[in-house]
Amino acid sequence: MAQILLHGTLHATIYEIDKLHAAGVQKIFHKLVDDIEHVVGFQKTASSLYATIDLEKARVGRTRLLEEHSNPRWYESFHIYCAHMASDVIFTVKEDNPISAELIGRAYIPVRELLDGEEIDKWVEILDLNRKPIKGNSKIHVKLQYFDVTMERNWARGIKNPKFPGVPYTFFSQRKGCKVSLYQDSHIPNDFIPKIPLSGGKFYEPHRCWEDIFDAISNAQYFIYIAGWSVYTEITLIRDSKRPKPGGDMTLGELLKKKASEGVRVLMLVWDDRTSVKLLKPDGLMETHDEETRNYFQNTEVHCVLCPRNPDDGRSIIQDLEISNMFTHHQKIVVVDSSMPNGDTQRRRIVSFIGGIDLCDGRYDTPFHTLFRTLDTAHHNDFHQPNFAGATIKKGGPREPWHDIHSRSEGPIAWDVLFNFEQRWLKQGTKGLLVNLRELDHVLIPPSPVMHPDDHETWNVQLFRSIDGGAAFGFPEKPEDAAKSGLVSGKDNVIDRSIQDAYINAIRRAKNFIYIENQYFLGSSFAWNSTDIKDEDIGALHLVPKELSLKIVSKIEAGERFTVYVVMPMWPEGRPERGSVQAILNWQKRTMEMMYTDVVQALEAKGIVANPKEYLSFFCLGNREKKVSGEYMPSEKPEDDSDYGRAQQARRFMIYVHAKMMIVDDEYIIIGSANINQRSMDGARDSEIAMGGYQPFHLSTIQPARGQIHGFRMALWYEHLGLLDNSFLQPESIQCIQKVNHLAENYWDLYAKDTIDRDLPGHLLSYPIGVAASGEVTELPGTRHFPDTKAPVLGTAPVLGTKEEFLPPILTT
Repeated sequence: MAQILLHGTLHATIYEIDKLHAAGVQKIFHKLVDDIEHVVGFQKTASSLYATIDLEKARVGRTRLLEEHSNPRWYESFHIYCAHMASDVIFTVKEDNPISAELIGRAYIPVRELLDGEEIDKWVEILDLNRKPIKGNSKIHVKLQYFDVTMERNWARGIKNPKFPGVPYTFFSQRKGCKVSLYQDSHIPNDFIPKIPLSGGKFYEPHRCWEDIFDAISNAQYFIYIAGWSVYTEITLIRDSKRPKPGGDMTLGELLKKKASEGVRVLMLVWDDRTSVKLLKPDGLMETHDEETRNYFQNTEVHCVLCPRNPDDGRSIIQDLEISNMFTHHQKIVVVDSSMPNGDTQRRRIVSFIGGIDLCDGRYDTPFHTLFRTLDTAHHNDFHQPNFAGATIKKGGPREPWHDIHSRSEGPIAWDVLFNFEQRWLKQGTKGLLVNLRELDHVLIPPSPVMHPDDHETWNVQLFRSIDGGAAFGFPEKPEDAAKSGLVSGKDNVIDRSIQDAYINAIRRAKNFIYIENQYFLGSSFAWNSTDIKDEDIGALHLVPKELSLKIVSKIEAGERFTVYVVMPMWPEGRPERGSVQAILNWQKRTMEMMYTDVVQALEAKGIVANPKEYLSFFCLGNREKKVSGEYMPSEKPEDDSDYGRAQQARRFMIYVHAKMMIVDDEYIIIGSANINQRSMDGARDSEIAMGGYQPFHLSTIQPARGQIHGFRMALWYEHLGLLDNSFLQPESIQCIQKVNHLAENYWDLYAKDTIDRDLPGHLLSYPIGVAASGEVTELPGTRHFPDTKAPVLGTAPVLGTKEEFLPPILTT
């Protein structure tokens, strides 16, 4: 049966199965499971049923586990975003056990029956693998209704007015009257940003992340709450000699101990990297310093808890191992009490910071992203270069420059970030240590707007997460209660997956352009068209890449301009020839290829002859510095014929893009810790947090938006391109994308050529790939490997059973 595109929202309910015969259960297999349970001391039931919803081979929903076998009754409803080609909606019934799951049967509803948008409510026969009725002729009662994306109220219309209510079906509601500061990199030197005009005759003013965090921690009087993937005590937050601060020479560890000794409650949740053991590496294979950080604060008044990514209750043994050893706590937040801007010394308010910047080594950088010139100053004691074996400050640069994005929020949204920390602390922290906020009623301003409704700088902001009940306390157990709270029920856990929902909604609303910066860009594997692997085995099922390509396709079909810009690292951090890095690059290549194929086919269908890169373009960041007098002189050299030595000789290296941000039409922005991969978007893998916000007085309605988000994007483009151009005011225009592509291609040529005669004039490099007429992603002529390495740009798909390093897709997607 022909597959049909389902792009929209599917409302589904799984009610019950009328009757189910126990004969379908294999007693021999159950005996095996029981024996294994006995050996490992694992005493969970080996007899629970659950049902799933699939669009072809993409799983889009699953019920909770039920022990009732003869007449299982779930009565669970699902709100499913879909962007899938499918011929059937498939309901699969399985029996769960601690080792795996056993198929009982499947029921099918043809997609063509859904297209008229009418509600379908019926009993459907459950079939075996041969499409024959299972024993007892069992049926499952389901209800389905499909809403095409074009029927959505905000489809391609942006945020139409200030009353936009935010993303639906989420745990946190949108908050009004907030104040937001946007940060590019951890620090901005004086006078770096040129005059960027905003509406109302104003100009964009940059903010300085680590300075503001230093001030927030220094001025806290009651509590400092920090959650991070990594927190390193030996870093200093203030390093700009032209912007000194009293106490700025203190390390982060010293600062936190000082505040705790003053009576401020300092609580820290740091991810417990299970590889941080003496036999492997004291600071862990991920170099998070988690053990060092915990040991530093032992026997002090700072409460530092190392928290592993615990699985939720009820999972299988294999899933428990996967989650606790493969996934991380990835949120990066700071929450403090803060002084009032009006000088009221009797009252305090809540301020929160969320984004992509960890408070650890290697993160301090400025938009200059130097490779060699700060090795005797800001980066002498913070030399970070994990991409070369044996790289140290003694052997010299290039260091790995770091580009990142963060945010500060005040008002009701800051209380949501505080609540997120409290939920996590109650789940994995020490009891009795959270500050009782009721005791501070006389001091703390309650959750309320901090900006006047008529203030043109006010923000509406919503908090989003990827997290489950294994990491957050207080999630409701019943599926119906979870659904009311904007949560998703899995077969054995309750999930907040609202970050993916936020991205999907923002992309669907988009009118003109989307600008993305992200550490990873891979997913929608259900839409890949691989011939060498089984795409269904990859499991990168989130919708973001497919939603982007479908948005471009819809605009091509409507005869309208639309452009997507994606900035990502040259390669994922680490030695680029390693199997894990090569696998990620390969998933990335397949993702790009899927998107370009969609774009090319849409152009051909309309008879348009155009370069697909004028609708969708990928970039990376890099720098190259000419040697100057007075530079730091290393006492040692890299090994001969090494990537390290070649990069040092060529005086170039990538700028690592660690940002997790999306800007839509200059009116809406998402900033957080979540990457565009399955780990971050799944909800039950890495724990993540993000904010999505807009300024109601600066919407792209009649005129283009010219508020803080526009100014922030222009500041980023100035950082990356080294100039501003009038075409940048309309990123969707053909003039703009051609200008940006032309600059980026020139910068790549300068970066990649053998000789250097000047500093690289800009950092934005065209990602070194070719795009064939079919949409196939190919090698750029003469660029099979990244400069100075032997690592293929397009990556290498891992093959199970070979002698090459193999990591399962669940880890690399």
